[in-house]
Amino acid sequence: MTARPHDALFKWAFEAPTDAAALLRELLPPTISEAIAWETVEDARSSFVDLTLGDHHSDLLFAARLRTGEPDFAYLLLEHQSTDDASMPLRMLSYQAQIWARFRKDQAEASLPPVLGVLISHCTGGWTSARSFQQLLHGDVMAIPGMADLVPRFSMIVEDLAVRSDDDLRARSLGPFHKVALWLLRDSRDPVRLLDGFDAWTPTIIEAGQTRSGADAMKVMIQYLFEVLDPVYFDLIRAKLRKLGTRSREIAMTIAEYLEEQGRKKGLVAALRSLLTQKFRVLDAASEARLQAATPEAIDHYLQRVLTADSLDAVFED
Repeated sequence: MTARPHDALFKWAFEAPTDAAALLRELLPPTISEAIAWETVEDARSSFVDLTLGDHHSDLLFAARLRTGEPDFAYLLLEHQSTDDASMPLRMLSYQAQIWARFRKDQAEASLPPVLGVLISHCTGGWTSARSFQQLLHGDVMAIPGMADLVPRFSMIVEDLAVRSDDDLRARSLGPFHKVALWLLRDSRDPVRLLDGFDAWTPTIIEAGQTRSGADAMKVMIQYLFEVLDPVYFDLIRAKLRKLGTRSREIAMTIAEYLEEQGRKKGLVAALRSLLTQKFRVLDAASEARLQAATPEAIDHYLQRVLTADSLDAVFED
């Protein structure tokens, strides 16, 4: 289990430079896209390990060579946002400033490279907040002659999944799992829409499951579904998954393994909760959270400890 399933899915789908490049080259303006040597895209996060690019684990930073001009490369900052955020342009500016500050520290005499910010949004109702830094400033103040020249001016590219149709997503020049990931992000908070559209996405899911990383992709998809959907929909999604499994032996095995593990964990959790409440009377919220987040292997260890432990902390200590 992960506390940020949307971030985890997004990162798994697009943290590889080739996968990010396939997405970014379609989202940037054509003239800029043509100026980037996409075959040179590389992960740049290791150069900024001591920078905090916000509190979102999905922040992805890449560097790519430019075909002409100086400096000869650009940074590509790919951000994911699951909720509308009125301060996003300010956050993006902060990220850019940190990147430039580090670059200048390492290369004091070089011209600053551009840092291009791209936001993937799957906010409920679509992205309605500012897309440019200027929009955060009061219009009357910005109308003062010369004022605009004294403040930062930039826009970020927003790919608003809420306004993209299934056909739009399928038309992307992406791998099958990456299309599935965008669909899941778009519909995960509308379970009825997701379940209604599941059959239409079955061919793409099957295709994703048959790739070299298909087994891992299926595990990521299945885990994501069970983490973001309300338990009231679990039986329906299990039925969809089992039906999907009949179309591919590999996918059927992956689904069976996952559901078996989840069933085993459910039984272990119930057994451990019963023992804990019998011995300690009350199971506090923190202990319940640790119980839900634990792996089956960790629960096995907790079951062994509960017989001799004199407190809840002693059961759950690392």
